[in-house]
Amino acid sequence: MTKILKARERNAEEIKKILHPIVKEWFFSKFKEFSLTQKYGVLPIWERKNILISAETGGTKTLTAFLSILNYLVHLAEKQKLEDKVYAVYTSPLKALSNDIHKNLIEPLKEIEEIAEKKGVKLQKIRVGLRTGDTTPSERTKMLKNPPHILITTPESLAIILSSKNFVKHMNSVEFCIVDEIHSLDNKRGAHLSLTLERLNEISSQWPVKIGLSATIEPMEEVALFLVGIDNSRKIEIARVVLNKKIDVEVLTPVKNIIEDEEIHHKMYELIYKLVKQHKTTLIFTNTRSATERVVNFLKEKFPTEIGEEDIAAHHSSLSKKHRFEIEEKLRQGKLKVVVCSTSLELGIDIGYIDLVIMLGSPKSSSRALQRIGRSGHKLHEIPKGRFIVLDRDDLVECCIIQKEITERKINKIKFPKNCLDVLSQQIFGMAIHKVWHEEELFNLIKKSYCYHELTRKDFLDVISYLSGEYSLEKNHVYGKIWYDPKTKQIGKRGKLARVIYLTNLGTIPEESYINVKIAGSDEFIGVIDETFLSRMKQGDVFVLGGKKYLYRYTRGMNLYVTPEIKRNPTIPSWFSEMLPLSFDSALEINKFRKLMRKKLELGHSKEKILNFIKSYLYVPKETAEAIYNYFLEQHSFLEIPHENLFLIEKFNDQGKKYLIFHSLYGRRVNDALSRAFGYVIGLLGGRDIEIGISDNGFYISGEKMMINRALKEINEKNIEEILKEAIERTDVLVRRFRHCAVRALMILRSYKGKSKSVGRQQLKSHFLFSTVKKISKEFPILREARREVLEDLMDLENAKKVISWIEKGKIKVKILDTEIPSPFALNLILQGHSDLIRIEDKQAFLKRMHELHLQKILKKAEENE
Repeated sequence: MTKILKARERNAEEIKKILHPIVKEWFFSKFKEFSLTQKYGVLPIWERKNILISAETGGTKTLTAFLSILNYLVHLAEKQKLEDKVYAVYTSPLKALSNDIHKNLIEPLKEIEEIAEKKGVKLQKIRVGLRTGDTTPSERTKMLKNPPHILITTPESLAIILSSKNFVKHMNSVEFCIVDEIHSLDNKRGAHLSLTLERLNEISSQWPVKIGLSATIEPMEEVALFLVGIDNSRKIEIARVVLNKKIDVEVLTPVKNIIEDEEIHHKMYELIYKLVKQHKTTLIFTNTRSATERVVNFLKEKFPTEIGEEDIAAHHSSLSKKHRFEIEEKLRQGKLKVVVCSTSLELGIDIGYIDLVIMLGSPKSSSRALQRIGRSGHKLHEIPKGRFIVLDRDDLVECCIIQKEITERKINKIKFPKNCLDVLSQQIFGMAIHKVWHEEELFNLIKKSYCYHELTRKDFLDVISYLSGEYSLEKNHVYGKIWYDPKTKQIGKRGKLARVIYLTNLGTIPEESYINVKIAGSDEFIGVIDETFLSRMKQGDVFVLGGKKYLYRYTRGMNLYVTPEIKRNPTIPSWFSEMLPLSFDSALEINKFRKLMRKKLELGHSKEKILNFIKSYLYVPKETAEAIYNYFLEQHSFLEIPHENLFLIEKFNDQGKKYLIFHSLYGRRVNDALSRAFGYVIGLLGGRDIEIGISDNGFYISGEKMMINRALKEINEKNIEEILKEAIERTDVLVRRFRHCAVRALMILRSYKGKSKSVGRQQLKSHFLFSTVKKISKEFPILREARREVLEDLMDLENAKKVISWIEKGKIKVKILDTEIPSPFALNLILQGHSDLIRIEDKQAFLKRMHELHLQKILKKAEENE
């Protein structure tokens, strides 16, 4: 197993000793002293030790990574020993970040050259090259003739380079490899990169020292293994650099009483404006693209003289690359007063001076909140400043818990996907293009990647069988891409077009498109919805489009067929697919807080005593503590407070329909799994017209004949996975995820002989392929991967199993209670499906009315108990 060591802080004199006089002069002309990050990182890199550096945003990580490399190259340049080859690779998941680093490298090198010239020292030219999907063919040709000494690239472009015919020869003795923004690689892109790094190790005649850069991240040990791979001979140091950078963070509400003030939205914009006015540049994070546009338009309309057209901009992934780049440039130049974005500006691109970050609603995890707040005070000694603005009581509690996690440096854990067979198929094809392999050699190399170290021989051979055309899919135009000789156990590429097919279809990010919504039976066109929204829906769901309700009937290709729905309530809001899920860690923290609050209320502690507890526990002012106290008191007096050891299920009837509300505060991904399992089993037990709605705080199931007690007995830790596999087998989500996996595994080619296949054509082909492979084998590797992706990446099967095991072992007690109306904690869950139909003002009026009803019931209950 790879050995993990703890990096130690070195002293400044040790670092100065290794610096070339010109590099030393340049460094101290720019900086007064070495930062703490540099004291941890510079020397290990110089000593050729693998290292993972985790520090807060603005902690000089990038310069730390490059300082030793630049120093080494200057030494070689002075001796005229620089060769025409790549010495260092810097890879980042962001194209914009690559542009940024290019600027931050070219300028220092220019300044170093100027110092050398003044001193009469002749240096060879140190070349820096940028290679991404946007690099033009002429730039690529230039790079081939004069390879850069430092290559800046993205994970996908690095994989392309390693399978190229000519440029790969410049990569045969790479000495350093920097992987930036590791915390954003906990996905299939990361799994792809982990194999690319193993390929780089194999191609390079010497070990490329791995340097990982990350914002605050946990578990560091797992991330270190991801970076360096699994092998007894490998070692890596980890540096948790705690800068003790103060963070100025607060949770704000626009009004004194969240539940009773019907002017809350207007007052929110007034609060935003007040904060914007007090600062030079403000970055506002919303959680959805539609909210981003809405906030920009509202601020322009409400404050036309104060916030002009030139002062404010929206930035999100739906905008063109050119438009986004212009906004980033304006930000750097300090020309914008406000930028509103969804999630697109979270990662480390240096966007100049921002002195305030506003988060509208919960960022759903402490690591994401830190990342966002870190966009302000990006320089080393500046204090990052963040303000949460909340509009409802659940959000208030959630943001206060996240603020507590930030203050106490509790960071949510990340998890890398394992054994993704679609990514593996793509990479094996790329490796076969590079050379002929022996089966054992190939298998052993793959097993060194952290994301594949648990890969079974069976899964590996199944992928080889698929790639070598053993599943007879030629009639579906899926041809063998490699040859495999069972006698010699050798593997190689098949066909003259193999390299072109690989290079034009490589990547892991699925293409998404819009779905046409049509009336079933008439083909009448209604409008379009986002494909990611469709993937979150299931047959029978009711949604809103253009202010009207529609029932999901079936899909054909890129068309969704619906019937107008008059009676039933909507089950899913339109922004649902964009909403970030609450992290499991933060959810457990909220459950823990609920238990503490319940205990204090049960023991009859005075209001003053409980308010003091909330203030000190959550680091909040008296007004915030008061709002939280009132919310919990209302739930406690009306029903009961669910918590980490109590799983509460509410039963009530509404307009002749039975509802079960599960207070399972574990985040939406876990609740997606739990709700589908319970919904499926209740359906098998005779439940009819089953409807499901989910949120981070719980889920509801409504219908007829809801045998919940039997369902609770039926579902256990051992069978929940099989139940879920059955539940998703005929769903659209599995078919669409199969398309993504089939494209990654190159069963469906996005591009062939210069022609591109539209997403609609890809979807149509995947429908046929899906039916075919199911007939051939239910365990076809890419079908198996689609199931794994739905259960483990889209849902959170692992933690859903954990919750079920806690129930089985008695750690969590299940209690079913009858209520006449939903309890205060259940309101947002019940309301969320209606959010597209109800005007914001009406929602506030509804909540106020329900609040009054709760208070009446509580009063009645108190009188009965006297």
